[in-house]
Amino acid sequence: MSQMHGVIPRSELSGDDGRAETLVNYKVCERGDIVLNRMSAYNGALGVARQRGLVSPDYLVMQPREGVNADFLVAWLKTPRGVYEMTSRLRGIGSADAAQVRTPRINESDLRLIPVEAPSPDEQRAIANYLDRERARIDTLIEEQQRLIELLRERRNAVLSAAFGPGPSTDTTRVGRLLSVRPSYGVLVPRYVDETEGVPFVRVGDILNLATERPLLAIAPEQSHEYSRTKISGGEVLLGVVGKMGQAAVAPRWLAGANVARAVAVLRCRDASVAPLLCAWLGSNEFLRQAELATSGDSIQPTLGMKDLARFDINLPTQPHAAADLADQMARIDTLITETQRFIELADERRSALITAAVTGQIDVREVA
Repeated sequence: MSQMHGVIPRSELSGDDGRAETLVNYKVCERGDIVLNRMSAYNGALGVARQRGLVSPDYLVMQPREGVNADFLVAWLKTPRGVYEMTSRLRGIGSADAAQVRTPRINESDLRLIPVEAPSPDEQRAIANYLDRERARIDTLIEEQQRLIELLRERRNAVLSAAFGPGPSTDTTRVGRLLSVRPSYGVLVPRYVDETEGVPFVRVGDILNLATERPLLAIAPEQSHEYSRTKISGGEVLLGVVGKMGQAAVAPRWLAGANVARAVAVLRCRDASVAPLLCAWLGSNEFLRQAELATSGDSIQPTLGMKDLARFDINLPTQPHAAADLADQMARIDTLITETQRFIELADERRSALITAAVTGQIDVREVA
């Protein structure tokens, strides 16, 4: 098992810092023990210890019986059947006293009652060895694809930096000068209604996922009218201004009539052709730098003020086809990122399918060894 949260190697506790004495509630795990997080084992938080160490109280430490291969058993518990068996035995989901509600977790006594169909010890060992090899190959592929995504994101940032960098092909101005009206926040406390009776409502989490087939929540029409200043016509730039910065999109025309949440700013450009450029710049490192400076004093979570946003400096490209050229470059990079992320998802699915097929006998590991 790779190093798991909550597992501390004994070698790290050999000094005189007093840590060993403060970990009286921790358990000792030996090499070959099954270590399982009681609250999230069904999400894959379990494995086999590869060294002696200490385990936090949220973990179970179990020794497989003679004739049971620990790696095989862990693999079986990660199959859909194993996950179902664990989730069906979770305890602490609720209580008559709200103050006593606990995070769902599985107890050792319940875990031991899970029926497992195990082949012979030799076959278990063969399955475990096969899965080790196959998962290592898949993990290598995933790591390579993750590095590719990092490189693509670096390339994306470089394209934005080049497009919005100071120079003869850009004019320095302020965001407020690009807008026809002062940017404003949306609805503070929404009153939700059925989507068939209300006005579509855009929240921060919707900004990067706007699609006709993806339903939005709805608010009462009279409340939307009360906040008419942020009602969308289509073509505005929508920007998340609370929490994670840099989430922005140009409102599509089909969104006309919708309204936005308090954490979303509506930016109406004087020149419609500037909106795509402004939207792209809002994802750049330069915008993030200015936003970080403007929100550095926030104690709870970053909240970008509209006056601060209007004063941000932007180097706006002046070339006639700047917006189209930039959109083309960004689209190609974003497509590669999306395709790579999908490859990783498929690899994860392949890994899960291999585990299930191997431990349930759908694959004869002796033939594919």
